[in-house]
Amino acid sequence: MEAFISDWGYLALALYSFGGGMVALIIAGIFSASGELNILYVVGVAVVSNFIGDQFLFYLARNNKAYAKNMMSNMGRKIALSHILIRKYGVWVIFVKKYIYGVKTIIPLVIGLTKYDAKKFIIINALASMVWGVVVGVSAYYLGQLLLDSLEEYKNYGFVLLGVLLLIIFLIFKRS
Repeated sequence: MEAFISDWGYLALALYSFGGGMVALIIAGIFSASGELNILYVVGVAVVSNFIGDQFLFYLARNNKAYAKNMMSNMGRKIALSHILIRKYGVWVIFVKKYIYGVKTIIPLVIGLTKYDAKKFIIINALASMVWGVVVGVSAYYLGQLLLDSLEEYKNYGFVLLGVLLLIIFLIFKRS
C-alpha cells in the first residue's frame, strides 16, 4: 500500500486538485505526516494543479461563452450567488471561493464571462492557490501528525477514532 501511495499519490492529488478538491489535499497532508509523501511536493502539486484548473475554467468561459453558459444553465442559484459575492467582495472572492464547496468551480467560469482583466485574474489566482495549498496542506500535515500520535497512543481505538474523524470531515464538506 505504501508503494502504491508513493507511486500514484501525487498524480491522484494533481487530478483531484485540478477540479478544486480539498479532500485529496487533506488526505495527502495526512500521508505526508506518516512519511509516505513529501509535504513540500504535496503542497506544490496541489497549488500548481489548482491554479491550472481555475485558469482552464476561466479561459474556457472567456473563449467559449456559449458553451460555458450552456454548461452552467442548470446552476442558476449558484451563478446568482457567485455574482453577488463578486460584486460584494471583489478580489477576495477568488481567495475565499477555494474553501466553499459548490461555488469554487463556478466562480472562475463566471469571472471568465465578464470583462475582468485576465492578467489580474492570473496573479490573484496564483496567490490564492498558494495560500489555499499552504493553509490546507500544512494544517492537514500537522493535524495528521496529531492524529497519528493519537492513534499510536490509543492503538486499540485507532480505527474508531479514524472513522469518527473521517465521518466528521465528510459531514462538514457535505453541509458546505
